[in-house]
Amino acid sequence: MFPLRDTIPSRTVPVVTWALIAINVASWFHQLGQGSHFERYLFDHGLVPQAYFWHAARQPYDLVGRFVPVVTSMFLHASWMHVIGNMLFLWIFGDNVEDRLGHLKYLAFYLLCGTAAALIQTHLVPDSGIPMVGASGAIAGVLGAYFLFYPRARVLSVVPIFFFIQVIEIPAFFFLGFWFLMQFLSGAAQAGAGQGGGGVAFGAHVGGFVAGLVLGPMLARRQPRRETYPTKEVFHPW
Repeated sequence: MFPLRDTIPSRTVPVVTWALIAINVASWFHQLGQGSHFERYLFDHGLVPQAYFWHAARQPYDLVGRFVPVVTSMFLHASWMHVIGNMLFLWIFGDNVEDRLGHLKYLAFYLLCGTAAALIQTHLVPDSGIPMVGASGAIAGVLGAYFLFYPRARVLSVVPIFFFIQVIEIPAFFFLGFWFLMQFLSGAAQAGAGQGGGGVAFGAHVGGFVAGLVLGPMLARRQPRRETYPTKEVFHPW
């Protein structure tokens, strides 16, 4: 399933979501500008579990060297598909969560979820020397909050069915629940195969989603807006 949009219009201007997307895109083009030093740049600014625990053991008071990569890694990506996919999910789901939390709380929520996701993945693969990069942990937190706040919303999605491509509206509860289940099962399979040190950081996705489930209600406005859902539209196979 591939999301195209949801059915809930934003009631406020999602300035933080737009800013986060702009920063991630600008950071990606800055990465491309590194040319042959692209990979070195990821090692310098991504979160390397080995380096994180080295700082913890050898330089426990060097909090900058230890935790700055946790934040900078959230704004780095490994490929065009990586950044495009993450920004699409943030574009679709971020504005409504920002509506529910308010701008400043939403920014804090995003960074906290990203931090939780990164640290969980780091503790799952403490011996890995591969840099962890990507906004997906923080965005998984956004998905977790959306799952709680808007379970009856619908997500217009591309669904391949055998040789046909169907465009249908899927309840957010099912779409995001299925997404979380796939991340959890993929992470378990990855860990069982001993491949947790590289590839997709499924542990970060699971950890970020759970962080969103926990932090979302804590930061939500006391009198949330009433949900409205447009009439379901009918779409035909492509």
